[in-house]
Amino acid sequence: MNKKSLDKHSSAENVEQHLQELEKADYELLYYSHEQTFDSKELASLINEKRLHELLAQSDAFLTELNIEIEAFKDNDDL
Repeated sequence: MNKKSLDKHSSAENVEQHLQELEKADYELLYYSHEQTFDSKELASLINEKRLHELLAQSDAFLTELNIEIEAFKDNDDL
């Protein structure tokens, strides 16, 4: 097999994979579009607001620390 036929085969595989991903996305969109919607009162009864705020604070702290580490890495790389 020469390189040109391998490239064509790879392209065909890529197209096939892309089409399969599109089909999956279409299915997921159809599946999730039938989910029940909740009004704000129902959501408020389901969400533990204190825990949500704790998780958001942890997330913010993590992202802040990550940003500091990235900047430090960039600074060390410039040396």
